[in-house]
Order: sequence, then C-alpha cells, then structure tokens
Amino acid sequence: MELLVVIAIIGVLVGLLLPAVQAAREAARRMSCSNNFKQIGLAIHNYHSAFNQIPTNGTGTKQEIGMASGTNQSNRLFLSWLVPVLPYIEQQGLWEQISNPSTIVTPGQTLPGNVNGAWPAMGPCPWQTTYVPWVTQIPAYRCPSDAGAAQGPGQLARSNYACSVGDAVDRANNGGVNDFGYFGNQNNRDEDWAVTRARAAQRGFFWNRNKIQFRDVLDGLSNTIAAGEVVTSGGKREINADFVRNITSMLNPNETILIPARCKEGAHIDPTRPQFYAPGANVSGSLSQAKHARWADSRPYYTAFHTILAPNGANCVHDGGDGNHSGVISTAGSRHAGGAHVLMGDGAVKFITDSIDTGNLEASTVCRNAPGLPPGSQSPYGVWGALGTRDVKEVVDFEL
Repeated sequence: MELLVVIAIIGVLVGLLLPAVQAAREAARRMSCSNNFKQIGLAIHNYHSAFNQIPTNGTGTKQEIGMASGTNQSNRLFLSWLVPVLPYIEQQGLWEQISNPSTIVTPGQTLPGNVNGAWPAMGPCPWQTTYVPWVTQIPAYRCPSDAGAAQGPGQLARSNYACSVGDAVDRANNGGVNDFGYFGNQNNRDEDWAVTRARAAQRGFFWNRNKIQFRDVLDGLSNTIAAGEVVTSGGKREINADFVRNITSMLNPNETILIPARCKEGAHIDPTRPQFYAPGANVSGSLSQAKHARWADSRPYYTAFHTILAPNGANCVHDGGDGNHSGVISTAGSRHAGGAHVLMGDGAVKFITDSIDTGNLEASTVCRNAPGLPPGSQSPYGVWGALGTRDVKEVVDFEL
C-alpha cells in the first residue's frame, strides 16, 4: 500500500513537472527569437549609419532588354532587404559569396550554360535552387519555435522575419510586360502611372525599390513597425502558415481596390476548424512557393507583411500565383502563444497580441484611385494599421 501511494505521488509530481518544463523551453525559445530580432534591428541601424538609408527591399541587378534567361544572368531586382544586412549579422562570408561572381553550385548540380561560366555578382533570381546562397539557412533568420518543413534537396532557405510594407495594397502592374510598379523587375522602368500608384499605397517603413531614411519616418521610429515575425509553412494548411489562392472576392471588379475582410472570412476558411483552410481551398503544396520559404525574395509572399489583419490571421492571394501579378495580404504570426513579435523602427522588440485593434476591415485600402481611400488618409485598420504607416501623422493611443 505504501508503495502504491509513493508511485501515485510520483505520478502526480511528474504530471505537474512536465508542463512546467515545456513552458520553460518555449519561454527560452521565445527569448531566443526576440534576441534574433534585436540583432536584425541593430543591423538595420548600423546599415543606416553606413549608407544613410535603411536596406532596400527589392534590390540587386536588373534584367536588360534582350537579355536571354534573365533569371540566371540577373536577379531582376528581386532581392530582399535581408540580403544587404548580411555583413551586419556576422554573415560576411556569405555576403562575399553573393556579391562576387561564383562557380559554386548545390551538390549534384551544374552551372547553367547561359551564365558564361560563373554566377553573376549578386546572384541569379532568388528562386534558383542551384545557387548555394539561396538554399543556405541562416540561423539568425529563423525563430526556434517555428520548425516549418524540414530542409531538403531543392528547398530554398526560410525566414521568420519580414519587413513591414504598411497597411495598403495596390497591385500597380502593367499587364504582361513585366513592369509592375511595385516590382519593376525588367529594365527598371518607372512609368508615371505605376509610380503615382505606388507612392499612394507604399506607406510602410519599407518601400520597394526606394531609398528610405529614418528622417522619412515622420510618425516617429518608436511608433512605426519596421518588421514583424511570420510563420513558415508546415504543409498543414494553417491560416497563419500558408497562403490561400484565387480569393477573387478580395478585389473589386477593376482589380485594384482590396477589401481585407474577404481574406479574413469566407468559404476558404474551414468553419469547423477556423485555424485551417477548408478542404477545397487552393493552398500551395510546393516547398519552393510556401509561405516565407525564400529569405532572399523581396515579395510579400516571402519576406514582407502588411499591418492589416491581426497577427496569426489568414494570408491571401487574389490569383493563383505567389504575388508577382497579384493582390496579396501577407500577415504576421508566430508559434508563440497569443501573438507575434514586431521590431519597431527604433530597434525595440515588442510582442503584439492577436487581439490588437484592426479597425474596419470592410474598408478599402488606400489607393491612388477611387473607390480606394485617398492618399494620405489615416489607416482604417485601427491601431495595427496606424503602427504600420510611417508618415500619416496618426496618434497611436496604445501601450506597447
């Protein structure tokens, strides 16, 4: 009898101890994740000290007119902000490999025949899996709480930290000529219609292919989100870890004005399991096109996010692609309970809960043209949207 009592007591103690151990481990992982973000914030500030601007998102080498296979001979200005900060996070060796011509390829592969015997300086487009840097996983770009999918052959390396492009979405593309305003990946053309649309809608700390300085953040560095934590796909069709495609209801008939609520709710969400997409929803199963699966790719699908839907909300694409021609809502999120980390412009790391005020998600985003909200409007998306804008002079009445 005494032995049974002792065994029972031990069983109770083990039952109490194991959850405490698991909670302690997650607390340690969360602290490590926050420290990664602090290092990235310090890198941004050191970069600004060196070049008098923040790292450019959408940088690299442009595709010239008539260039054969521009995907291999240039990166078509698709490189993310995470590439130029490499020397400032103790990754000088990788930066040297990227910034100089290279003949190194992934095991079992050979150089494409159209690169003249070596990869060009700054590398090919960031979806090229034969190029070693793009498949090199950088520990500082990964949150230890987010396992994602195991890295394997042909899989590009991931990031759990994405830059903030603010509270508005405007596709600003020019049909089939590869000159998308926001992306502008061919010949670096700057047509006025695309520039004025981008100027109206690019309201975040980062503005693709534009020089942004701390002085441009008129709302104050401590009141503006520079980057946020994101979840990478585990292949389980989770709303916070995967993009759902073909959500045509997000955009109005002329395919420019986006209504965020159409992403948050609809037939693509499983009503019985609202943290997952419905069985019939179109969710990418490709590892190379999974959410935030390419740390070197500048598009919101991979290394940027919007301050529109609250953390751990859905992620939607208007068409069947990964954001090149698409209206995209990319949402922050994490594997930590209740919210996600954000990096403020002054380098502070804060934790934002899933319940943060997002205002009126039925409102159109800001856009150059009606029926979108006019340029300079205060964010319709509450505190969360206001934290994402750099120069609209909102008063953020919120204790971070």
